Amino acid sequence: MDKNKFIKRAILRPLEDHLKKKEITLIVGPRQAGKTTLMNKLKEFLEKNNAKTLFLNLDFENDKKYFVSQSALIDKINLEFGKSKGYVFIDEIQRKEDAGLFLKGIYDRNLLCKFIVSGSGSLELKEKIHESLAGRKMMFEVKPISFSEFVNYKTDYKYESKLNDFFNIEKDEAEKFLKEYMNFGGYPRVILEDTFSDKARIIDEIYRSYLERDASYLLRIEKIDAFDSLVKLLASQTGKILNYSKISNTLNISLQTVKNYLWYLGKTFILEKVSPYFKNIRKEIIKSPIVYFYDLGLRNYSLGLFGELRTPDSLGFSFQNFVFNVLVEKRAFSGAKINFWRTLDKAEVDFIYSWGEKIIPIEVKYANFKKPILQRSLRSFIDKYNPKTALVVTKNFKAQIDHHKTKIQFLPFWELIVNQSLFL
Repeated sequence: MDKNKFIKRAILRPLEDHLKKKEITLIVGPRQAGKTTLMNKLKEFLEKNNAKTLFLNLDFENDKKYFVSQSALIDKINLEFGKSKGYVFIDEIQRKEDAGLFLKGIYDRNLLCKFIVSGSGSLELKEKIHESLAGRKMMFEVKPISFSEFVNYKTDYKYESKLNDFFNIEKDEAEKFLKEYMNFGGYPRVILEDTFSDKARIIDEIYRSYLERDASYLLRIEKIDAFDSLVKLLASQTGKILNYSKISNTLNISLQTVKNYLWYLGKTFILEKVSPYFKNIRKEIIKSPIVYFYDLGLRNYSLGLFGELRTPDSLGFSFQNFVFNVLVEKRAFSGAKINFWRTLDKAEVDFIYSWGEKIIPIEVKYANFKKPILQRSLRSFIDKYNPKTALVVTKNFKAQIDHHKTKIQFLPFWELIVNQSLFL
């Protein structure tokens, strides 16, 4: 692995723009998603423009002394910057007890400095900091590398401004990249390694580090074996309706513990729960959620399938999770919701993407199509809700058919990523 390689991140430009704002730049996200790398890039950007910077990391023993009190940190800032403006980077802020109140007290002193703060997902960071710094921060969520970022990196950024053309012309290459991404996921260090054994070593380190540092140390989860088993069980049920009682019995933990652990997994950027879409509670499915993982590589690793997805079934479930993550990207800052639809008579649609009065049902199919086929479940939803558009996301098939007044588009997965007009 080339230690100097950097995978370009779309979030870097918004972060650079926010450096001009007085409010705290708060960078959150999963462990090893690239937050520290982004902070170092911001530091380089500032220093190129002759700005003064101070970088502190609460994982480093030597830096902890500056956080024993607010005055200790202010003294250090004054020592470095004097009466000049400066930029203070604080990494791994979740290590600080009552970090939100600590930062609030310093921020309210109106010092001549700007704070850029990061930390891995933890309850301290997501809940207390968010609450304490209301009106004083802008939060940026750094996720694992997206598929677009992955493909741009793999193609040396030659097609960065024309990805759609690349995908349309190099369909086989696009599908090859998709399989690689669905197998290994988007953690930067995993992507940067060349060999399978090195990729496997890194994902193991990330997973163990999460269990030992976030789950055990920060969240103080006592039944860490049961927590680990729950992650594996959820990975095996990606896209399937969860049965809390069955999970509780299988793992021999209480129903409330199952729900608590699921909440923790959401707050620490491991998975996201998706609720059902319904308007008639009596006729449509009960309120049990389904889950999808932030990172496909971590999901596969927990199943013992890291780099080993080959069967249509295993690739199909991963593809569904992949499409969910793309939809989450699309949802950012839009106010849109993502749900799924199931009825008591077994009709089901993978995703319902809605904002305001607009709804788009989305089916995900990893199969090879020869002609467009409208399946029963999607037809049932269309008959019931009359959406203007419905989507069927495929590997590489493109077509369009109509059902009543609904336009049903069959589109290759890359069009979901690059076509900005689908959700307008």
